[in-house]
Amino acid sequence: MKRCPKFTNNQIVQLQGVIKDKKHSSRETRRAQAIIMLDAEADLAMINILTGFKREYVFRIRKNYLELGLKALVDKQKKKLKELLTKTQREELIKTIKGETPNECDRCYNSDYWTTGIVAEYIKRTYDVEYKSKTSFYVIFRQAKFSYHKPGREYERRDEQEVQEWRKQAQKRIKQAWEEEDTVILTEDEMSLSTQTTVQKIWLPQGMYPKIEVAKKREARSIYGFLNIKTGQEHAFKTLWQNMYITAKILKKIRKAYPTQKLLLLLDKAPSHKGYKAQEIIEKDEAIEIIYFPSAAPEQNPHEHVWKSGRSQVTHNEFVKDIDKATNKFVNYLNHTTFPYELLGFRAKS
Repeated sequence: MKRCPKFTNNQIVQLQGVIKDKKHSSRETRRAQAIIMLDAEADLAMINILTGFKREYVFRIRKNYLELGLKALVDKQKKKLKELLTKTQREELIKTIKGETPNECDRCYNSDYWTTGIVAEYIKRTYDVEYKSKTSFYVIFRQAKFSYHKPGREYERRDEQEVQEWRKQAQKRIKQAWEEEDTVILTEDEMSLSTQTTVQKIWLPQGMYPKIEVAKKREARSIYGFLNIKTGQEHAFKTLWQNMYITAKILKKIRKAYPTQKLLLLLDKAPSHKGYKAQEIIEKDEAIEIIYFPSAAPEQNPHEHVWKSGRSQVTHNEFVKDIDKATNKFVNYLNHTTFPYELLGFRAKS
């Protein structure tokens, strides 16, 4: 008689996971325990005493598991979980979320916006009910026709009227420059890259918990970036710092990249741009025209997206051991990637 093969290490781990996971029913857990004991050649009478399953049933579960995997252990019919809130309470809660802010319905909440934490506290205080999973709150928000948003930043010095006026005036000049074959439109920005490890969320199989090494010593390098709006080409330069002297040198390099064209250059009002050394280069070059971005409005500069792309592709979730090697890799990625980002309605063809 041909014997069934022994379970592999992966199958044993999988079955142990069923036993440890509280979301499985007691019967599902006992099925996993039974076939693990059978695989370990435990006494069938003892298996029956511990699990309540007869010999024929245990062998059938094992056979089905080898063919179907975990499906063989799952209960055929699962009872519908009892909702903690009644239908009337849920409808009342959704009406409250849709119609009132937290501080309007209860003075103890100093917030104009609902969060899962505030909803959990409100449900507990109002209905004496406590959910164990955030999923329940997500369902409530979806039923209330709410979607998840991360609030944007608004700077204290920002003048929205100034921003809108700038957009109107800048758009006219950019439209004109867009139609001038000999004019290059460049948006400029700087960033600092350091050995401080940056992380972002990633999707992994359940049970995996990655760890990323973090540097103790902190070093940094600066990067100047110029995005050609008409072509999507990036010009990135590694530097030690950001100041008006370095800005002046970088402007000379940009002129070498475009020796004969007119340059429409969009800059922010950083001291490294407004300093006299940088201004000397700009004033001496009659073919450079400057448009300054409005104060405290970084979202107007499409180059912010270039940095974000670079970080996502090169440095996020990476241990930076050698800052110069990492910066060179970052700059190389930027200079060999096309970024067709929009500036006031104008963008390169992707």
